[in-house]
Amino acid sequence: MSRTGFVFNKIYLEHDTGLYHPERAERLSALLEAFRENGIFERVVQIEAFPAERSVIELCHDKSHIERVKRASESGVAFLDTPDCPVSPSTFNSALYAVGGVLAAVDAVMAGKVDNCFVAVRPPGHHAERARAMGFCFFNNVAIAARYAQKEHGIERVMILDWDVHHGNGTQHLFEDDPTVFYISLHEDPSSCYPGTGRATETGKGPGEGYTLNFPMPPGAGNDEYLAAMDRVEEVMEGFEPQFVFVSAGFDAHRADPLAHIDLTEQGYAEMTRRVKRISDKHAKKRLVSVLEGGYNLAALRESVLGHMNVLMNEEG
Repeated sequence: MSRTGFVFNKIYLEHDTGLYHPERAERLSALLEAFRENGIFERVVQIEAFPAERSVIELCHDKSHIERVKRASESGVAFLDTPDCPVSPSTFNSALYAVGGVLAAVDAVMAGKVDNCFVAVRPPGHHAERARAMGFCFFNNVAIAARYAQKEHGIERVMILDWDVHHGNGTQHLFEDDPTVFYISLHEDPSSCYPGTGRATETGKGPGEGYTLNFPMPPGAGNDEYLAAMDRVEEVMEGFEPQFVFVSAGFDAHRADPLAHIDLTEQGYAEMTRRVKRISDKHAKKRLVSVLEGGYNLAALRESVLGHMNVLMNEEG
């Protein structure tokens, strides 16, 4: 059995995106209900989130961007940078705690309190660029945590596996010239899905060439195609040997999700979790932090995350 941590803070529910927005507080409420019904809370180590210091957020974002998110929350504007990113009075504080929740997970893993951890945060992060909010995201939670693991804990090589159905443009751009962070994304083909990045030819730049690996999936792709990609990921990681593994865990490639056209099932997500856990067990001393990104059909999100958690805990989902 693995010791699995869980991070949640009620402030994540206070980021108000308004009526009918797909990235809504009910997503986390559905997960909490599912965890209660299935006895998850009794089987995990609950880890307390904290608000991230601005100096840590500055590892990946401009000071001016951080201040713009703060001002937008305080000023009552409807959105920041794009209508996809609605703002409420609690948005800035929720975003600070979203980053801090992932940092708390990293600290717990590095301290040996848990082997791995699932972080149920919002707002999500992987579309956020250095100076721009995008795609429901304000700060890039996983990217900041990767830099934090390197800076504060001496980790040299980080793997980020992003299986959200939408390509993580922000994460890729932040690390595309860096050979110490290997970014891998499995997502719907950019010609048919937001944000239009993530082609197979995007493999990094300069010293980071070869440390970005994109698997654009055609509409209708499902478990077989995703697991074949994961076979390739395992092969590549034999050469990279990551010391810490992050998962940008979007569950919006599920066949029932309304925002894409991929045919994954909850069983497919469970099997992908087994594959990435195998990588962390082999190369990274079990160090794995999984962070919620997308997933907008509540029933599909619930079942997919339950399976994900059961595998993290070495239980069958």
